[in-house]
Amino acid sequence: MALSKQVEESLVEAQEDLRNALSFSARTEKPYISKHIADMMAQIDNLIQIVPILDKVENMDFPYRLDELQE
Repeated sequence: MALSKQVEESLVEAQEDLRNALSFSARTEKPYISKHIADMMAQIDNLIQIVPILDKVENMDFPYRLDELQE
């Protein structure tokens, strides 16, 4: 199921806020702080990008299911 428009917009807004925080932290904080802010931004971006891919995989017509292979 795709992200709702509201959730995706909120995630994009969070990225913008984190980008602003990263800008300030790069000037005033230790590199450790900036690294973790950048990691959070990357994880949000990954989440936004992976959801459509997962939707496509879920909708593919496989001749068998992976859970059937484990039995």
